[in-house]
Amino acid sequence: MTELSRRSFVRLAGVGAASVLLAACTPNDSISIPPPRSVPSADFFPDIDITLIAIEDTVQIRPGVDTVVWRIQGELLKGDEGTVEPVENSYLGPTLHLRKGQRVRIRFVNELPEVSIIHWHGLHVPADMDGHPQYAIAKGETYCYEFEVLNRAGTYWYHPHPHGRTGPQVYMGMAGFLLVSDDEEEAAGLPRGEYDIPLVIQDRTFDDQGQLVYEGDGMMDQMIGFLGDQLLVNGQQNLIVPVATRAYRLRVLNGSNSRMYKLGWDDGSPFSVVGTDGGLLEEPVERPYLTLAPAERLDIWVDFGDRPVGSSLNLVSLPFSAGGLDSPQFPVLTVLVDREATDNVSLPSRLSEPNFLDVADATTTREIVLAMRMMRGWTLNGRTFEMTAVADEETIKRGSIEIWEFVNMGGGGMMGGSTNLPHPMHMHGESFKVVDRQTNADGQGAWETLSQGVVDEGWKDTVLVMPGQRVKVLRRFGDFEGLFLYHCHNLEHEDQGMMRNFEIQV
Repeated sequence: MTELSRRSFVRLAGVGAASVLLAACTPNDSISIPPPRSVPSADFFPDIDITLIAIEDTVQIRPGVDTVVWRIQGELLKGDEGTVEPVENSYLGPTLHLRKGQRVRIRFVNELPEVSIIHWHGLHVPADMDGHPQYAIAKGETYCYEFEVLNRAGTYWYHPHPHGRTGPQVYMGMAGFLLVSDDEEEAAGLPRGEYDIPLVIQDRTFDDQGQLVYEGDGMMDQMIGFLGDQLLVNGQQNLIVPVATRAYRLRVLNGSNSRMYKLGWDDGSPFSVVGTDGGLLEEPVERPYLTLAPAERLDIWVDFGDRPVGSSLNLVSLPFSAGGLDSPQFPVLTVLVDREATDNVSLPSRLSEPNFLDVADATTTREIVLAMRMMRGWTLNGRTFEMTAVADEETIKRGSIEIWEFVNMGGGGMMGGSTNLPHPMHMHGESFKVVDRQTNADGQGAWETLSQGVVDEGWKDTVLVMPGQRVKVLRRFGDFEGLFLYHCHNLEHEDQGMMRNFEIQV
């Protein structure tokens, strides 16, 4: 595979001055860690019982080279066979197959040399089950999660969430898919089993001995995020996906720390998108390419029925220029049609009933300004992360429906307290709906290089906010009270403090 050029990828106005400021911003380590929730509840009777262990290990990412990684091993203690599916020849954690309505117990055991905790990205769970960094556990400790799966069917994932160390821990290999199914999804008749393929795209850098190199605490990386020079899909280089002459469901996750992708087929074929972060769309939508920011997921329908056996199709990331970042074209993976299919399914015209909220029911609109501030680094409304602190405007009444407007008025350099970088904004808890997106004149050029690949139609938990944009999302804050997080999912931005709590109160 052609190496990604770090120099050709990055072009950032005003990065020098901003990096000096970021170097002074360090995580708040003065907060005491509460005792781990290590004992299962006597009155919780799980349908699924799993142990996940975080360990240091080696895998052969490059032939003949043992690369040190941190990864998650899984063991199914109770539940249907196939609930915990290992990812072969990869550092990735096992794929967890859950079903809406199941009661799940997961014991997370930390055998790493530093604290960690697991966040179930996209799941609607109680505050103490969500992986807040205040619950991070030390080596040798166990955290016991117990929750009911309330989410609709969709492509979710899990990854560590300790403050200041999320970026390096994800980078070292700690992540995995969490796929939820339900009756509605099954009724849609989408490809299943071997024809349903999860794909996580990640970039990495290796030294001459084939070991992972992470420089996320350097000045440049604190500013823009860490960018690797080798691309991995499902933890493998130069991935070839064998397929039959029939339809497939490809679940694509951007699992990179900060890199964005503009995915396209090398023959120019369009994409049929059937799902986003929070599950199936109402009906399929077509896109000429796919824009995928960190943590975003898209489910696509691809029918290889008209392609001859022996033919291949390449997925590439197309060139783009997005808010101070230039990305060249580079290969992602190759699909090889290697056999005839004995059956096929058709793309449904109707996929689901999303039951979106009504904007008219929103009682509050909150504005969240994303900006670089002098001597504070990346901020949300001028604030950085404090372990349990909540501002008055970050307290929310349980059961309320609100509009949150993310404002990224980057115009270049440090002018106006902003920079011209994209921010993928993630909210923990329930999914939201993008209801409005506005772009000013300064941001129009960058937006046009990626806009046709953005899918705002479905339920989301992460939304790309480009420079010069104001993006409104609508969501409910129901069921659970307590502290939850919202943050940029550029992991280096998050680790440097571009994260805040919101508190849901009765």
